[in-house]
Amino acid sequence: MTDSQKLLADYATHGSETAFRELVSRYINLVFSTALRSVGGDEHRAQDVAQTVFLDLARQAPKLSDDSMLGGWLHRDTCFVAAKLIRGERRRQIRERQAAEMNALNRADTSLAQIAPVLDEAINELADEDRKAILLRFYEQMDLRSVGEALGGSENAAQKRLSRAMEKLELLLKRRGITSTATALAGVLSANAVQTAPVGLASCIATAALAGGGLSASTAIAATKMIAMTTFQKASVTATIALLASIGLYEAHQSSRLHEAVRALRRQQAPLAEQIQRLQRERDAATNRLASLTEDNIRLGRDMRELLKLRSEVSRLRNQSHDLAQAGPASTESDEIDVLAKQHARKGKLLKQLVARMPEKSIPELQYLGPQQWMNSADLADLETDAGIAKVLSDLRHDAKQFFAALGIIPALRAYAAANGGQLPTDISQLKPYSVVVMSDDVLQRYQIVKTGNVNDLHPGDVLVAEKAPVDDQNDTLFTFGLSTWTWHGVGTKSGQTGSGGVNP
Repeated sequence: MTDSQKLLADYATHGSETAFRELVSRYINLVFSTALRSVGGDEHRAQDVAQTVFLDLARQAPKLSDDSMLGGWLHRDTCFVAAKLIRGERRRQIRERQAAEMNALNRADTSLAQIAPVLDEAINELADEDRKAILLRFYEQMDLRSVGEALGGSENAAQKRLSRAMEKLELLLKRRGITSTATALAGVLSANAVQTAPVGLASCIATAALAGGGLSASTAIAATKMIAMTTFQKASVTATIALLASIGLYEAHQSSRLHEAVRALRRQQAPLAEQIQRLQRERDAATNRLASLTEDNIRLGRDMRELLKLRSEVSRLRNQSHDLAQAGPASTESDEIDVLAKQHARKGKLLKQLVARMPEKSIPELQYLGPQQWMNSADLADLETDAGIAKVLSDLRHDAKQFFAALGIIPALRAYAAANGGQLPTDISQLKPYSVVVMSDDVLQRYQIVKTGNVNDLHPGDVLVAEKAPVDDQNDTLFTFGLSTWTWHGVGTKSGQTGSGGVNP
């Protein structure tokens, strides 16, 4: 582990300000020089970039691995920050203009001014080992032995690696229109890769970075403003820096104590908070259940009142029929027929009203029943008991499904197969255009296709479509359909009851 890596580990682990300030002093020239080139020689912008880079280092230090090459990390981050600051278009225009000027210069004695706009960008495109070799030799200004040790090799290996890296850098610069040689590039980098940063910049940046990385916001703002001041203004407040740092350390210490106290309180309150959340969930669930039960109670009360009215009406009609029978010759035959017909129609209407009041017991196939079916069912029904109502509703659903089979789904299956070369539908909705009665979506969603293929492959009695589920699992029947017949079997109290029907081929 190099000295720089030890200093970085000391700061990342223990928050050592001394270690961080030493790192800033060691690498400020590298960062400032890279930034100065990247921003086109603007010192003020270069200082801003350097400040941001070391702020990044202060924040990211705990995340860097122990074997990180700090010089390489700082160089890459400097280039990234400078690129964001300058923006792409302006940098491209400058690079293209300067590259055009460089095309006319085909000599070995390349100057830094010629390659500055694209140098660091080209270095970043090198392979990792080549890039490390150049940065260690020319940016961190290590001798070849130290470079070899840092790369895990000998001095001779470092020399070879550096030569190959410079040749690759030469090719990358040529692609950008700058013609030079590896030897000339090495000379330029040796002399000019790292320039001296302004006096006092390292100290100011270290203070600002430490403030931004761990001290309070007020101290960080004050230190940042120090960076933006002119050289004359910085000199006038140099004595203040130490005071700001002391205040910042005190604030950090106090903040740490407060944070620890808050964490302790949170640990104590965690079980209570969990219990409160559990109780709130139970309360919400109970509230929802109460609202649902209240709504059900209101609906049941309304349905019960309606049912009592209907039963009262049925009793009244029965009494009228009895009175008419007792009247004897006093009533003419035509009057009796007229009264009975009205009672018959009234019972059918009452039955329809009853079904409308119980939508959960209804099915959309009831639309296929005519007035006569409703009246016949009402005549035979016992609407004064729950068992009688359940039976008449089950019988209505059964009759409606038989009408649907005979007039709707079986003819539609045949028409579909005839129109599609004998192929059977794969989706129930495909039958809608082939039905002679209205097949609404709420009807079709109660059924499913259970067999596909071609009619020529069918066997007698093959089921093509089936009802998914009964409405009343105690009193209903379930239907299945083929090309010519339908069958049904009872569920619940009707278990064991079966039947079938068919239409003419």
